[in-house]
Amino acid sequence: MRESIKKKSERAAEIFEVFGQVYENADCTLDYDNALELLIATQLAAQCTDARVNMVTPALFKKYPDVYAFAAADELELREDIRSTGFYRNKAKNIIGCCRMLIDEFGGEVPHTMEELLRLPGVGRKTANLVLGDFFGIPGVVVDTHATRLSNRMGFTRETDPYKIELDLQKILPPENWAAFCHCLVYHGRAYCTARSPKCDTCPVEHLCPKRGV
Repeated sequence: MRESIKKKSERAAEIFEVFGQVYENADCTLDYDNALELLIATQLAAQCTDARVNMVTPALFKKYPDVYAFAAADELELREDIRSTGFYRNKAKNIIGCCRMLIDEFGGEVPHTMEELLRLPGVGRKTANLVLGDFFGIPGVVVDTHATRLSNRMGFTRETDPYKIELDLQKILPPENWAAFCHCLVYHGRAYCTARSPKCDTCPVEHLCPKRGV
């Protein structure tokens, strides 16, 4: 039998309660001081670890301290500044284009609606939801590789498309928990529910997971 939405919601609430004890300080693992820095750091984190991005951004944000500096950046030079994050050609092009659009259409400020954020070059729903939730306090479900893997293993979705997973998680989680739950999934995916060898025997939510060892 398929698990009902109500049962999934109840189980998700129990898991989130355990997460709150195990990952009490779970938060975004990217370092940033303002909305623009979070927006750019998240773009850099595509196909790259947050740890690597955090090694690159201190010097990057010092060299380009605001949206105007990024908009005026030499693309070839910016490529070299972010080369170690991978896919640096597209990322450099998108960052410059994004910042130019921020200046031309949003007065140099990062907008705080999904529709406006998605218009920016290099910004997808994952980036937009992270910026909305972590900086502006607007509920959003961030579906990264951890959320994709864990939400399937935990039986909260059967989807592989990030947007469909986002919709499924929205159905079983209250909006005020969306961002925190996704941050906890990142922590849990690194600590226990790893891609190749999940540590089910020591997992603190093993008793609430229907797909042990998958």
